[in-house]
Amino acid sequence: MVSTFMPPDTPLIPEQRREMILRQLHRDQVLSVHQLTDLLGVSHMTIRRDIAALEHDGKAISIAGGVRLASHVRTEPSRIDKSTLETGRKASIAALASTLIRDEMVVYLDAGTTTLAIVPHLLGRSGLTVITNDFAIVDELGAIGNIDAVHIGGQIEWANRSTVGPLAATTLAKLNTDLAIISASSWSVKHGVTSPSPSKVQVKTAALATTSEAVLVADSSKYGSFSLHSAIALREFTSIVTDGDLSEGAAGGIRDLGVQLMLASPVEENDRVREPRG
Repeated sequence: MVSTFMPPDTPLIPEQRREMILRQLHRDQVLSVHQLTDLLGVSHMTIRRDIAALEHDGKAISIAGGVRLASHVRTEPSRIDKSTLETGRKASIAALASTLIRDEMVVYLDAGTTTLAIVPHLLGRSGLTVITNDFAIVDELGAIGNIDAVHIGGQIEWANRSTVGPLAATTLAKLNTDLAIISASSWSVKHGVTSPSPSKVQVKTAALATTSEAVLVADSSKYGSFSLHSAIALREFTSIVTDGDLSEGAAGGIRDLGVQLMLASPVEENDRVREPRG
């Protein structure tokens, strides 16, 4: 419950208001715009500007009618669970991300259901080599049949049908790619790409170190969350591909990093390619 005290007698400057909002968020986690107007004695428009500024800096996340603190992700769902989450957003992101892949490229596809959704878009491409740590992606590539594929091996993570850890990272570090497409279960301007698993971080950082261009693919529902282990700062990416539901404040914060932000429109049912099997 929001603390009950009178609004300040003298107007606060924006930085003071935003610091007060953050202190109250650390107490209550979620606050409505109405609660904040009562708390600070300012207009709805002023509060919305403050929320946008906090989100721009990655300090808070706007929600319908209010604001919340970034959430801490302690575990990731299994591959089966991920395959049922945000499928429409993932399809649109995959379709847009696939336009960055050109013939004759060597591409790393990080493990994940969004990267898996990219594979059907590669049908008809020529001269591609795809490197991955994802067994489901290998299965899909096999169904296409005309793409050279390399699986990097390593410690098997059964729940996500992928490989992780130092052996996978060491193999990947010996390969050079034109484009690395990285997935994320949690991401934000403030924390970058994070993971609850240090063994996944090893692979993501190895992929970044050996590529000419790095692209993040992650839906907006994961934005503003963070996990224990930091992997890649957002400024390290060439491009970030997400969906159009990303808030304006978050989008502004990303663009200020100098990173190309690509916002995917919803994919119409008639435009969908063959659904991946994983």
